[in-house]
Amino acid sequence: MTQRLNVAQLAPEPYQAYQQVEAYLRSCGIPYTTIELMKLRASQINGCAFCVDMHSRALKKDGESDERLWSVATWREATVFTPAERAALELTEEATRLADHGKGVSDAVWQQAAEHYDDKQLASLVVAIAMINAWNRIAVTTRAVPGGGV
Repeated sequence: MTQRLNVAQLAPEPYQAYQQVEAYLRSCGIPYTTIELMKLRASQINGCAFCVDMHSRALKKDGESDERLWSVATWREATVFTPAERAALELTEEATRLADHGKGVSDAVWQQAAEHYDDKQLASLVVAIAMINAWNRIAVTTRAVPGGGV
């Protein structure tokens, strides 16, 4: 696969704005691991090889176990995630799969997340989900090659 173009080079202003949002997410009070697990799961759902590679590597570099990395795709059955991580992963899945069910994010899923995160954290989770879905669309559309640039 050959990358079609590099968005960071050809549209630097919006790319830099995305990077500012990412900087916010690193300091928003939600554990780094939780955000990265969410990004990995959304990227798996969206079929984004570039982002699956990047977020798997980031989690591994941060000390995540292979078992947890391998279990993200089957998080419902896995026993290695905290209740808060599970709530974040479920919110990520529902918000990423909007077209699959046509009902938006259910009250039950939102309520489950609200049991673990306050309103400011919930807002940050929503931003994180929106950002990874945007990144996935950029990388899939441009055929970003794992290990390369967006």
